[in-house]
Amino acid sequence: MVSIILKRGKEKAVLQRHPWVFSGALQQVNGKPENGQLVSVYSFDKEFLAYGHYNQQSRVAIRLLEWDESQTPNEAWWRKRIQTAVANRGHILNHSNNTCRLVYSESDFLPGLIVDKYADYLSVQILTTGIERNKTVIIDELQKLTGAKGIYDKSDLTARAHDGLEASSGILWGANPPEFVEVVENGVKYHINIAEGQKSGFYCDQRNNRKTVANYTNGKTVLDCFSYSGGFTLNALASGASQVTAVDSSALALETLQKNIVLNGFGAYNTKTIHSDVNKQLRVFKEEERVFDVIILDPPKYAPSRSALDKAARAYKDLNRLAMQLLPVGGLLATFSCSGAVDMETFKQIIAWAALDAGKEIQIVQQLHQPEDHPVRVSFTEGEYLKGLLLRIG
Repeated sequence: MVSIILKRGKEKAVLQRHPWVFSGALQQVNGKPENGQLVSVYSFDKEFLAYGHYNQQSRVAIRLLEWDESQTPNEAWWRKRIQTAVANRGHILNHSNNTCRLVYSESDFLPGLIVDKYADYLSVQILTTGIERNKTVIIDELQKLTGAKGIYDKSDLTARAHDGLEASSGILWGANPPEFVEVVENGVKYHINIAEGQKSGFYCDQRNNRKTVANYTNGKTVLDCFSYSGGFTLNALASGASQVTAVDSSALALETLQKNIVLNGFGAYNTKTIHSDVNKQLRVFKEEERVFDVIILDPPKYAPSRSALDKAARAYKDLNRLAMQLLPVGGLLATFSCSGAVDMETFKQIIAWAALDAGKEIQIVQQLHQPEDHPVRVSFTEGEYLKGLLLRIG
């Protein structure tokens, strides 16, 4: 096995179990490892540190897998890791919830692998060369554990380019999923388009938050911004919302939302969908002097990296300011950020600035987070990306 020696002092993060070794930390590469090849990592003083996947094209030169020298990552190792991740989610799946994330990359000690379960189908994202090289055993174990009818590749992300990989999509095992797979979450039914949907096909990271926010919507008028296929909209309708307006820039998403309304037997009379840019539509509502009891803001990632943080902060502030202007005293705003570069304290500060600009007093009713199938390793806090605040207008 090729060994790699780190520069003096660069072993600290590895000893703290952080799974990334950056290219600038490498002192010496003994041999010519291929991208995705398993290597052993040593300190400058030649002490073993960990095993990991090497990639000379990536800024993250080594993605660490195992810190116990006696546990060389082999086929049995891979199968056990996947078994553990899937077993940890067993209690989440039941008659009212047949969708969740089964494997969450570094947070499940499997960097570069994301697996989501949608009823009888799995959606897989393979983001690194190391996972690509072990794909056969991974797919085999996933099928054995879940009995999935089909396992679909959704690795069409820009993240693959960092490892020198091209986008990839298509069936990996079994049957192609139908155009729409029916899943149930919180007792609410959804038609999921795995092949054409965003990311892996559905945002199961908002499962708990959809239910929490819905608890406040009985008899209320609700505005669901960036509604996608209707997660917050459908939960609000299930909880007795009097009127829900859903806004999204994707016509396909709104078409799917409307199908989901029919699927659940909700009346179309109390739901309106608007195909528009959210910021633009919020300004239209302001001009029309529209007021809502509850507003949900679940925008896409505004800060893909720390270098984009200032620009993202301005975007989040403006978005939340516009929404706050549409809420009366006692109205509720559920606002989210899925940008890992924006931590909760930064997000709170942005919201405080937005409230000041909107001339509003606000209270934090609840702090919201990603669910347990998106765990966060204490040695890898980068895995904590989703944060939200439920706010009351004072």
